[in-house]
Order: sequence, then structure tokens, then C-alpha cells
Amino acid sequence: MASINAQSGIKKGKLIGIGVGPGDPELLTLKAHRLIESAPVISFIENPQGESQAKTIASASLNAKSLQIPVVINMNRDRLSANKAYDQAAIRIAEQLDQGRDVVFLCEGDPLFYGSYAYLLERLQCDYLCESVPGISSVFASASVLCQPLTRLKDSFAVLNGRNSDDALLQALNAHDSLVIMKAGQARPRILALLQQSGRIADAVYLEYIGRDNQRIVTDVATLENKEGAYFSLFVIVRKDAMT
Repeated sequence: MASINAQSGIKKGKLIGIGVGPGDPELLTLKAHRLIESAPVISFIENPQGESQAKTIASASLNAKSLQIPVVINMNRDRLSANKAYDQAAIRIAEQLDQGRDVVFLCEGDPLFYGSYAYLLERLQCDYLCESVPGISSVFASASVLCQPLTRLKDSFAVLNGRNSDDALLQALNAHDSLVIMKAGQARPRILALLQQSGRIADAVYLEYIGRDNQRIVTDVATLENKEGAYFSLFVIVRKDAMT
């Protein structure tokens, strides 16, 4: 049931988080394309240089008449500045919703899987109708690019974040047949050391910018530079003996 602005009597707009996938524009769903194309207002994460991965992926679907609300965030560990950016974005988005305009928020991958859309939901879903349109996560896009099954039969599988502690990552490496470590860029030296320690380095593949023009795949991660990598990067680790 649609919500109504008590002061103006105008029906409030809906906030719609749309997953645009990992990078290949052709992986955008038909529903996502339709909603982006018809959106009166779109919002997206943008870096301080004015670049937006999500907007670039969805560029063929954008309507030039749509009002744009960029959310400027530096991709680092400074959550204080990120939270301020989300606070400010929520205010601007709420202004549009109160005027009865739907707002589409573009999100790399899936909106509710390590997605920035979650932080806007925290701020707005109590007062406005919210919806999510799923997108293809980099987890499954990486398996597709590698043509590598992630699980078979009784294989155990886990997804972790490079921000997890060494103990958590090591425990997962020892416990699961297959796992994906997302957001691996800043943690790459730590992850390489843990792969060596756990004896899983031969099971691992490293990927950056999946589905984009600058996609990079390193199948022998023992040769990978022992330094921080790209923000949009991950490791896929599949136990070799689990595949036989």
C-alpha cells in the first residue's frame, strides 16, 4: 500500500535498489533496464574524481531527463566520512520521495549482497516503500568467467570479506572446500600469506574488474605482486581434490 505525505497529500515515491551486475552491461536484467530507463531520479556511488562504476555499467539504460543524485564516497576504510555521505544522500533522496518521485539507486553486483544500497535502507525504509531488484554478484560472475563450478555434491562453500581477521580467514580456508574472498584489494598481501599458510595457494585464482574492459585474471597467484590491489577484486579458492 502506497504511503502518503501527510502535509501535502502527495503519494510518496518508492526507493528502488537495482543491481547492475559486476561490469558487463549485457548482464543487466530486463527489469533493471526498464526501471532505470523510466526512472525520474537515479542515484549512485561516485568517487571524488566523478567516476561511477555502477553508472558506467548502466549507461545504455540511462534516461538523459532523469535527475541524478551522486553519492560521493572515497573507497577506503573511513566509515565516518562514508556515513556522512549516506546521511546527506538520504536527505536528498527523501526530498524526491516526498514529492512523489521514485528514486532508483544503482548498485554494482547485487544491492543486498555487500551492496551500498543497504546503508540507504537503514536510513529510509522506516518511512518509505523500498524495493530491491537483484543483480548478478561478482561471486557468480567470477565462476562464470573461469568456467569453474564453485560447489558439487557435499562441498562446503563460504563467502568472506578481505576485512575479516586473519583468524577468520584462516579458519574458513581450513574448513571449506570452496570460498570466495571479496573486496580483497587492501588485504591482498595478508590473503596471499594466509593462502600459503593454509596450503591453499595452488587452489586460488585472483580476479580484478570482472566483466569490464580492464578485467584481469591471475591463475597462478604465487606470481601475484605482494602489494595492495584494486578495490574491485577477489580470490576464488576451490579445493582441487574436491573436484575429482
